[in-house]
Amino acid sequence: MLKQEEDHGPMDEEEEDAGGSSSEDEIISMCCNNLVQQQNLILQLVPILGMYSDNYFLKLPKRVTGDSGLDWVHETLARDSQCYNMFRVERPLFHRLHTTLVQRYDLKSTKQMTSVEALAMFLWIVGAPQSVRQADNRFRRSLETVSRTFNRVLRCLLRLAHDNIKPKDPTFAEVHPNLENPAFWPYFNDCIGAIDGTHVKVVVDKSKRIPYLNRHNETSQDVLAICDFDMRFTFVLSGWPGSAHDMRVFKDAITSHHHKFPHPPPGFILELKYYVVDAGYPNRPGYLSPYRCTRYHVEQWHNGPPPQGMKEIFNHAHAKVRNVIERTFGVLKMKFRILLNMPRFSEEKQTRIIVACMALHNFIRDSRIADREFDACDADENYNPMPSSSASTWPEDEPLVEDVNMNTFRDEHMLCFIECNFIFSLIEDF
Repeated sequence: MLKQEEDHGPMDEEEEDAGGSSSEDEIISMCCNNLVQQQNLILQLVPILGMYSDNYFLKLPKRVTGDSGLDWVHETLARDSQCYNMFRVERPLFHRLHTTLVQRYDLKSTKQMTSVEALAMFLWIVGAPQSVRQADNRFRRSLETVSRTFNRVLRCLLRLAHDNIKPKDPTFAEVHPNLENPAFWPYFNDCIGAIDGTHVKVVVDKSKRIPYLNRHNETSQDVLAICDFDMRFTFVLSGWPGSAHDMRVFKDAITSHHHKFPHPPPGFILELKYYVVDAGYPNRPGYLSPYRCTRYHVEQWHNGPPPQGMKEIFNHAHAKVRNVIERTFGVLKMKFRILLNMPRFSEEKQTRIIVACMALHNFIRDSRIADREFDACDADENYNPMPSSSASTWPEDEPLVEDVNMNTFRDEHMLCFIECNFIFSLIEDF
């Protein structure tokens, strides 16, 4: 036994030496790994610190050549044609808009920029459209100043939208003069406006692209709007992805936003106030749609034979009344072309820009100051600066439920309309 213990003694010492060497190797290995990780972390931080330094510590030298942004604004405002081309409004309207935003909607000058230059920058961006980087170059301001200024003016215009995107007369008591046209009177004298949706191209992340794809395979928002016969927007709901059908957006408008939606006033069916809608909406009390499976849209009449049969004649008159919403969308997009090619802003910001442009549209119309696009529409009731490329239809996966009384109301209007047109034609022939 003693011999065996003596034999085992040296072996235990060797194992202890081996264990000690192993522990030292592990410590050295851990130190090497930590050193490598620290080196990798430093390599990752170097470009980040460089970017931070470029943005916040290393300032670019001040621009000393060329006019300042404010000088360019004053020079542009001094020439009527340049003012309209650059800012999409006439000079008197620019000054009225500026005064309104300053006095009522908290647009203020800052140390970096006057309120005049701020408004001009916003209109220049949404009118062309121009990107923030282009504004940085044109106005000779930093990207941060341009972005903050744009957001500041945008907030003011959203406050304006709260006040001017609504009916002038919530009771809809008066008949609009445009409806006193013999072609419409008295069959559409209870009409209070038109409803439709329009698509505005937007930019979204790849992960959200599919819901925003419309039937033209473009990313867009489906914007629901109501307009009156002055071509003013009285309601807008933006933010829905382009794949949503107009009817789905409409249901959300009258339910989730019922407190803001200008509902037709209640009344007996023969005295009912109503909006005109296209075939993408059902024929229900307060919403008069055309006859389905029958020619309807204005473009179809321009490129084809005249209306034939009672339903086509009624649809033709209905389409001419409802065409006001198409023309209103056309003026809006022609004037503020950011709605045709939206820059890469956040989704929420893009939604707010749409509403702000509609507020500007209403302000121009309410001002009664001469405007080229509105004047062209007033001179020609068929003029549309940007006709719609497609018509809305009823969704195939949703059953069509229409109101029987409203269908009767439409039939009676059609018969009266046909009879009176026949009498007028006899009088003219006589």
